[in-house]
Amino acid sequence: MVSVGKKFSEKHGPGATAPPAIQEAVQKRSKDASLPCAVAFEIASELGVTPLEVGRAVDLMEYRLVKCQMGLFGYGDKGKIVSPLTDLPESMRSAIQAAVREGRLACSDAWAVAARIGVPKLRVAGACETLDVKIKPCQLGAF
Repeated sequence: MVSVGKKFSEKHGPGATAPPAIQEAVQKRSKDASLPCAVAFEIASELGVTPLEVGRAVDLMEYRLVKCQMGLFGYGDKGKIVSPLTDLPESMRSAIQAAVREGRLACSDAWAVAARIGVPKLRVAGACETLDVKIKPCQLGAF
């Protein structure tokens, strides 16, 4: 386990545990106690569990989630790689605004918008940066 500032496991309360099968898969697929977002989703699919369950196991193991597919966290010193779009099509703006709830766009909804309009997830995240829409909550529970 990795000790880093605030403990990720604290948000799950005392006595929280993760299934051994998820822990084993995370351990096998991680590098330097870090697990990329895409790999977490692969593990969830392979084990038939939710991405949130995998994210919880990562937290409880005090590993880091990295390389968010929305570009929001886990990219070294920069933290995030997403940047605002300079060319925001009205169709994308409308699709995002229709999915916003309480000023936020859930990560799962951002993925759905990207799939529906046929653009990369990172482009939707860039549009959200332009529109000042926060993407939250994370499907892995990172935020």
